[in-house]
Amino acid sequence: MSERRTGSATGRPVRGLVALGDSTTLGMGDRLPGGGWRGFARLLADALGGPGRIRYANLATSGARVRDVHDVQLPAALRLRPDAAVLVVGMNDTLRSDFDPVLLRRRLDVVIGELTAAGAVVVTARYHDHGRVFRLPAPLRRALRKRIDQVNAVLDEVVARYGAQCVDLDALPGAYELGTWSVDRLHPSELGHRRLARAMAQRLLAAGCRVPEPVSLRCSGGARITPWHHLAWLVFRGVPWLVRRGSDLLPHGVAVMAREVVESRRERRARRGLRLVEPVRPEDVVVRPDAG
Repeated sequence: MSERRTGSATGRPVRGLVALGDSTTLGMGDRLPGGGWRGFARLLADALGGPGRIRYANLATSGARVRDVHDVQLPAALRLRPDAAVLVVGMNDTLRSDFDPVLLRRRLDVVIGELTAAGAVVVTARYHDHGRVFRLPAPLRRALRKRIDQVNAVLDEVVARYGAQCVDLDALPGAYELGTWSVDRLHPSELGHRRLARAMAQRLLAAGCRVPEPVSLRCSGGARITPWHHLAWLVFRGVPWLVRRGSDLLPHGVAVMAREVVESRRERRARRGLRLVEPVRPEDVVVRPDAG
């Protein structure tokens, strides 16, 4: 059965594409058998014309935060004068103790604003619920969920301000399927990168760009991942990673739980107070005649 075609031979040509962000943009999770990463940005570049037809640069770095994109990657991207830019960043910020959504908004406003002002169509992504993919203890999951909601709110605001394009990863088909994720469950697998590249291509089409070739979801060339790989990573790498990251997130998670307990007790006291107030019955009302 043929795949649904998502390419278009009409529209504004994309002669230059830059990719900014963290390890997901870098391509981690989509390892090629010969070594190195491919990822959604490379797949998207191929759909836009491939080597020799478009200028493509991946400026992303593993572990990058919003400030790295703002301070280092953005100036390099602007020098390349791209027609389109893809950006996935913010997850690493949510995992740090100095998380600051106000500062994130300021920096992302500059990044997306300056790329747009330079004539690039910007496509970014808002995050899904990582706790549904990587199982976390309840306090950490609630703490992370709150921070992801804050990052998404920032992205929504900045995207709306500049008319940028955005892929909602929570609504991405197959977002919560095991096959979409690499062994670490933090980075997309080859299939996950292909799904993200296709969604990015659709957003470029919506912005009036030309995407000559569809992004195929048929996996080829990437390293094969089995359920055993997922289990082995979780035991030997996932738990140690959780311990390290927990040192940053756990204090925030405890604070979230403490607030929930206080608010719950306050609500229970308020409900008890309402029950203690007896309703006034009409027969209990005494009307005294006017003595004047």
